[in-house]
Amino acid sequence: MSESAPAASAAEHHVSMVQTPPTSFWGILSRLGPGLIIAGSIVGSGELIATTSTGGKAGFTLLWLIIIGCVIKVFVQIEFGRYAIVTGKTTMEGLNDLPGPRSARFGNWILWYWALMFLASLAQLGGIVGGVGQALAISAPLTQAGRDYNAYREAVTQLDVATKELELRRSQANVSSETILGLESRVARWRTARAKFTKEVLPAKDDRLWACVLTVVTAFLLVLGRYRLLEAATTILVAGFTLVTVVNVVLLQMHPTWHMTWQQLWHGLSFQLPQSSDGNRSGAIFAALATFGIIGVGTNELLAYPYFCVEKGYARFTGPRDKSESWAARARGWLRVMRVDAWCSMVIYTFATVAFFILGASILHPIGLDAKGPEMIRTLAIMYEPIFGAYAPALFLVGAFAVLFSTFFVANAGHARVCADVVRVVSGGASSQATFARWVRRFSGLLPFICLFMYLVFGEPRRLIFISGILQNLMLPMLAGAALYFRYRRCDDRVRPSLVWDVCLWTSAAGMLLVALWAGTDASRNLFEFLQNLGK
Repeated sequence: MSESAPAASAAEHHVSMVQTPPTSFWGILSRLGPGLIIAGSIVGSGELIATTSTGGKAGFTLLWLIIIGCVIKVFVQIEFGRYAIVTGKTTMEGLNDLPGPRSARFGNWILWYWALMFLASLAQLGGIVGGVGQALAISAPLTQAGRDYNAYREAVTQLDVATKELELRRSQANVSSETILGLESRVARWRTARAKFTKEVLPAKDDRLWACVLTVVTAFLLVLGRYRLLEAATTILVAGFTLVTVVNVVLLQMHPTWHMTWQQLWHGLSFQLPQSSDGNRSGAIFAALATFGIIGVGTNELLAYPYFCVEKGYARFTGPRDKSESWAARARGWLRVMRVDAWCSMVIYTFATVAFFILGASILHPIGLDAKGPEMIRTLAIMYEPIFGAYAPALFLVGAFAVLFSTFFVANAGHARVCADVVRVVSGGASSQATFARWVRRFSGLLPFICLFMYLVFGEPRRLIFISGILQNLMLPMLAGAALYFRYRRCDDRVRPSLVWDVCLWTSAAGMLLVALWAGTDASRNLFEFLQNLGK
């Protein structure tokens, strides 16, 4: 279904689109897609920025929380997909059906919180387009000030890394004198490069200029774009950089300085919390809880997934629900395809998430580098240099651009669909496909510029991403509760899941509630400390 498809009656639409679900392995594989689009949105700010930052702050300690954050939400994702296939209704229509306080004009309570979380999500995407701008400002600076700043920061960053690696190697046993001499020479070389600058060079504005260019390009592509372009582009971009990252982690295990030990791996899976030398662990925990909200299938991805299931055809191919066995058979078949799609995407983004976390814990944490501010992308590129050497900067910058731009593109596409549906739901009536498509195009053209505005006004990409992560974290138990409501109040008995599935769904909901309470408590404490400091 393209966004520009002409309107048709619901009956004509469903009759023409009903299809028998595939049953063979290759047949099911050929119908996958929505999960890969969601993975394209996931492997970006959650993995490349938030996850590596968490690894850099906490080391391997919170690996267990990262893995749980990827796996636990897929049960709610599938339940949302089941609701769309069984009822033919959209996500926001279903959420507006939940019991509780409501307004005749503005929907119910969960839509109110969604509006708050949505604004934070746009700020998160502002941070992402800022990250893409940083990558392009490093690889293709637009001004002389940008080129001067790149040379200065490259010398400062490389000197810090070389000095720390020399310290680490000197502390290890059985290190050859040739290795030490080589590192000393490297330190001296970068110290000389740093000495050429008599004073600190201030950041240039190239990243903001590039962010403006990318926003215009994104809005143009979204307004004219179609589903298949979205699916193909995100699949290629995500797969390429994810493969490079996984290869990087594997080869890193043969590096004498940065490899991961079995002791570190076990420590990361032992359900412990980070503890810094000065007894302050709040920064690492805050980063981890914010990361939990956006890694794997985050709040926005849970909301957007059913829309992509509709566009891929799972719900339309099933047809409107009736009492016939043919409908039940189609529903079970397309639910099977949807489950395979969701679990395959989960495997992809879990591998990617763990790989990014290991890179941050193995390299950024020992060096003490913090990927934030205008140096976020340059700092993250350090993780690829031990393996790829001189090729690392170019390789990483291409990958970072691909993944972050993919995230910016896909997330705005999902937001446009959700917003268009919210307009329809709160207006209190059904609308034609043509009307919905017009609203999608309007939001597709508008939302990227709002994201850009957030970045230009507030800056600091990582801060924007973490704030959004906390607010998304708080909404996760609401969506888990909605999934339980869909399961027991809106599910057709002919396609109801097994008892084992119900246990997993309840466990998932309980886990999201516990983490949200933890995140809310930690965020409140951080806010209280911030306000106290303002008063001093």
